[in-house]
Amino acid sequence: MFFQNYQHEFIYTGFVLIVLLIIRFFINKVIGKISRKNGINIARIHLMQRYVSVALFIISLLIIPFIFGTQAKDLVLLFSSVFAVIGIGLFAIWSILSNITSGIIMFFSFPYKVGDKIQIHDKDFPIEGIIEDIRAFQLHLRIENGDLVTYPNNLMLQKAVTLIQKDAIDEYFEDGTDLI
Repeated sequence: MFFQNYQHEFIYTGFVLIVLLIIRFFINKVIGKISRKNGINIARIHLMQRYVSVALFIISLLIIPFIFGTQAKDLVLLFSSVFAVIGIGLFAIWSILSNITSGIIMFFSFPYKVGDKIQIHDKDFPIEGIIEDIRAFQLHLRIENGDLVTYPNNLMLQKAVTLIQKDAIDEYFEDGTDLI
């Protein structure tokens, strides 16, 4: 009975999801082609593709309630309540928000890439290593003894960093070990 009453809405929802999946497929293809043409690192390509997927998921969360007859004022009330709770929670744990913001800044303006050998000039914990991965919250560095060090993104933007050697992975991993 429920499915019969909302049969058209489920069909429209399926259509919207299929259209969004097709859009995601084409956008990811375009991102891949343009990025490879411009020499952008594969890790950043994947990160851009993940952002596209999340954005399209959020768009689907906004469209589907309208298909089922939800009023805009109801959605505004719901989202404002959710954002208020999230805002209070994020304020309580500001370092997570700081790392996410730093990750976004690093994504768009970080002068280093996966494979670069860098030195972080930290008075308490100076570190030198090869960038293995750049994530939303932290940077993964492989130090000379083979240990993996995670370094928070917000500290990466606060500390002085020296680029020692570009694409230094081959120096430590001559056998072609895939780090990612």
